[in-house]
Amino acid sequence: MKKLLVLALALSVMMITVTAIAQDTMGQSPNKAAAAAPLKNIKGTVKFDGDKATFVADKDQKSWDVMNPEALKGHDGHHVLLSAHVYADKGAIHVMSVKMVQ
Repeated sequence: MKKLLVLALALSVMMITVTAIAQDTMGQSPNKAAAAAPLKNIKGTVKFDGDKATFVADKDQKSWDVMNPEALKGHDGHHVLLSAHVYADKGAIHVMSVKMVQ
């Protein structure tokens, strides 16, 4: 009976340790993503095709897919200044804020 109790206790400790390690590594993931996707200010034009939004930058006419198109609702065809995380490897941006430009 003692062996069974010790075995149960050992398994419990192992499970707690594994859970703690998994939570710790999951907490680091957003920090690495933010470091890989710097926050930039970009001027350009918003274009919608159905629910899909794209953003065309003024500087180089590069077209970016918008990861969160709901942030740009109501700005179709507008010239705007975006503050966005840029994922150059994916050709995508995640909009943090939008301001109209005259």
